[in-house]
Amino acid sequence: MRATKHAAPQPWRRRGLVTGIPLGLLVVGVLACLALTVLAGSGAGAGRAGEASAAGARAAAPSDAGSAAGGGAGATVQPTASASPTLAASATPSLSVSATATASATSTAPASSRAAALAGRIRPAVSYQGAATAYAAGDGSGSCLYGASDDLMVAAMNVTDYESAKACGAYVLVRAASGATITVRIVNECPSPCARGQLDLSRQAFAKLADLSVGRLPITWSLLSPDLPGTIAVRYKTGSTKWWCGIQVFGHRNPVAVLEVRAAGGWRRLPRTDYNYFLSADGTGCGGALRITDIYGEQLTVDGIAVRPDVAQPTGVQFAGH
Repeated sequence: MRATKHAAPQPWRRRGLVTGIPLGLLVVGVLACLALTVLAGSGAGAGRAGEASAAGARAAAPSDAGSAAGGGAGATVQPTASASPTLAASATPSLSVSATATASATSTAPASSRAAALAGRIRPAVSYQGAATAYAAGDGSGSCLYGASDDLMVAAMNVTDYESAKACGAYVLVRAASGATITVRIVNECPSPCARGQLDLSRQAFAKLADLSVGRLPITWSLLSPDLPGTIAVRYKTGSTKWWCGIQVFGHRNPVAVLEVRAAGGWRRLPRTDYNYFLSADGTGCGGALRITDIYGEQLTVDGIAVRPDVAQPTGVQFAGH
């Protein structure tokens, strides 16, 4: 019988196949685990990023408590509403002389930073600490050169806070430790040794807070914007002409920050003296239109105020209350 030759079996191949299957499965398993780990890490990272973004947004948004808790050292700042001021009146006034002046007013709504810059040292919604003393106010006149007054509830501001007449005409509420209060108008300057924060009250005003024998009284005081019965008036200084003039504003509810005259190129700001007149050294704008700005940024434009030295000329307009 013829024998048929068969190829010899190759066991090494079978062993490789048997060994390769588990190894392949192991590799696939490892790759699957790695893929799941990467996916899980990406999801967790995204979650953390989302949480970080939310936390950042919360940190960026100011809290009510944080916004209300401001205030600088040395002064008690009280919150105050910021609103667009409106004028109390706009009219054609009848002057105390034969001529008449037409007056018109425009209102602006300044940012709080602008109001602070215009106000100078005495600012709205700030309480100041100091001492009250008393002086003989006489007829109520003083460094501000407003002249005699029937109302002697007046005061002299210390030289620092007087700030070259910026305080002139300001109304301040004065409070003693006893709780007694009095409203006074600043008409004078109290030179050294009057210290910063000090008010030298008329004897009539001091007596409303304490007995004159006290001599020196600890107080706090703050700026007011009171209701007034009249309107703003303008007065040219004695000696004023169309070539040189000094202009004074009085009867204002809020302190005056800026006085401008209309010139060929637009409005020109006049410098203020420590005796409370705004000067036009070359006569620019004398007898022309005036623009008056208070510390809140409200502007009143007045036309037709003629150069009539030492004559009070009503404007018919008044600053808005605050």
